[in-house]
Amino acid sequence: MSAEDDIRQTVESNDVVLYMKGTKTMPQCGFSSRVAGVLNFMGVEYTDVNVLADDAIRQGIKDFSDWPTIPQLYVKGEFVGGCDIITEMTLSGELDQLFATKGVSFDKEAADKIREANA
Repeated sequence: MSAEDDIRQTVESNDVVLYMKGTKTMPQCGFSSRVAGVLNFMGVEYTDVNVLADDAIRQGIKDFSDWPTIPQLYVKGEFVGGCDIITEMTLSGELDQLFATKGVSFDKEAADKIREANA
């Protein structure tokens, strides 16, 4: 199976996927840590893929999304964005709306706390 096939299968068979450096419990870079932290705090169930464990996946995800940086968040098969986009969406409430629209369970109170802490 090619890296692209592996990525496509992962993205299509999981509701929320975060391609990141490290894991959700042990991120290996600040940007990955920020996005994983948001998802963890909001209680979102997601699949984490450590791009540092496989060079083919690390390059493959950039080609797959046509997005040059990691982390990359996918929701219901769609690329949402990287760290800056996820941060902006969290603070504006757009991420809540996306999760609600796509039927992804999350803790609305926790999302509100993130916004309060960053107001």
